[in-house]
Amino acid sequence: MKILLSKPGLDGHDVGVKVLAHAIKNAGFEVAYTGLRKSIEDIVNMAKDIEADVIGLSILSGTHLILCERMKEIMNKNGLVIPWLVGGNIPHGDVAALLELGATAAFPTGTTVEEVVGYLNKLDSKKT
Repeated sequence: MKILLSKPGLDGHDVGVKVLAHAIKNAGFEVAYTGLRKSIEDIVNMAKDIEADVIGLSILSGTHLILCERMKEIMNKNGLVIPWLVGGNIPHGDVAALLELGATAAFPTGTTVEEVVGYLNKLDSKKT
């Protein structure tokens, strides 16, 4: 499975997503990373270009609801139907809203790297 990890918006902190990328790669997944400060349009276009199976949004800026609303809009506009996940500085109380916006999974503050890798393994086993 090819996973595109991304840092949407103006958030300039990417140590966590790089740690996650390393763990996901060690778990046997192919990983691509958009780099910092990408628009949702950039992320969706890159996912299409590299034929990603999953998009992961890492958001620490507190703008997760707005960015995920935009993600749903741009994914629909582009006809891209692949799972997308969101994690980072996500309050537990926002998880349901993020799922309602279309995220396949939302990983709130305190989620471990192992939990994310475990989720991706389950997602991958359903794909095959």
